[in-house]
Amino acid sequence: MKSVGIIGTGACLPEKVLTNADLEKLVDTSDEWIVSRTGIRERRIADENQASSDLAVEAARRALDSAGLAPSDLDLIIVATVTPDMSFPATACLVQDQLGADRAATFDLSAACTGFLYGVATATQFIQTGLYQHALVIGVDCLSKIMDFTDRNTCVLFGDGAGAAVLGAVDEGSGFLSFELGGDGSGGHLLKQPAGGSRIPASRESVDERLHFVSMNGREVFKFAVRVLGSSAEKALEKAGLTKDDVDFLIPHQANLRIIDTAVQRLGLSHDKVVVNLDRYGNMSSASIPVALDEAVRTGRIQQGDTLVLVGFGGGMTWGSSVLKWTMPTVKSV
Repeated sequence: MKSVGIIGTGACLPEKVLTNADLEKLVDTSDEWIVSRTGIRERRIADENQASSDLAVEAARRALDSAGLAPSDLDLIIVATVTPDMSFPATACLVQDQLGADRAATFDLSAACTGFLYGVATATQFIQTGLYQHALVIGVDCLSKIMDFTDRNTCVLFGDGAGAAVLGAVDEGSGFLSFELGGDGSGGHLLKQPAGGSRIPASRESVDERLHFVSMNGREVFKFAVRVLGSSAEKALEKAGLTKDDVDFLIPHQANLRIIDTAVQRLGLSHDKVVVNLDRYGNMSSASIPVALDEAVRTGRIQQGDTLVLVGFGGGMTWGSSVLKWTMPTVKSV
């Protein structure tokens, strides 16, 4: 089967910055408390007129531009999100329409913060088999839209953003070398948006009880993340026939600096091999990994031939990793 890799990246972040000092005015918290426990100093917040599709389209345009492709070249669009514009139609359909990518099949994928990795793993199969040539995978979330800004345990963690990748065939031995995906539904209650689905439809009572906001058991999610982040990366490396000594860069889900540090220690990597931007953006869910990847590419940090490990975890509970041999020319900074 064909070797498949990322041939273009793009990102889009809202202009509004919400700092820890701003949050001190909303809830009982402090900059010192947030930084010491998470590593986050600020995050981006979509304005009231911005939806997930708006950020996704701009990230997609930048990814297509870096790949040197037109929207009409796309065969498939996958949007990984837990904050779609609406329950249906899929946000991918809205993105397709705004891009003018009328040849592309479209669907959304829900795996919370692991969504981008599930998305690229899915898209890779379509291209490997020869069914499609080019796929666009977008990780986007506007978590501020479902955040309870009276709950200091959640509102300090999350931000909004979109990251996109164009996938296509690459030289043999390059591109995605392995995937490792997993899930544990018994932990589904640890991180969720209780209302708005068929279990608890929207009602006056569900709104009054604040059930449409994110609910999280932070302590248990932290334990889960520490357990799976490093182990998933190790399994992906094993599948690729590589070791930690072969890793040039680790691009982890940007949830919590302490979680990232634990994975780095387990893998025995130096911190200069780890891409971290959560101090500026917080946890952007499915957008975290592709935004970090795009930044590292555009600043010239990632170079041709580098071996990358992408690893994440999210609600569900879900996790995933991939080993990627970088092949695309470094795109210019914008």
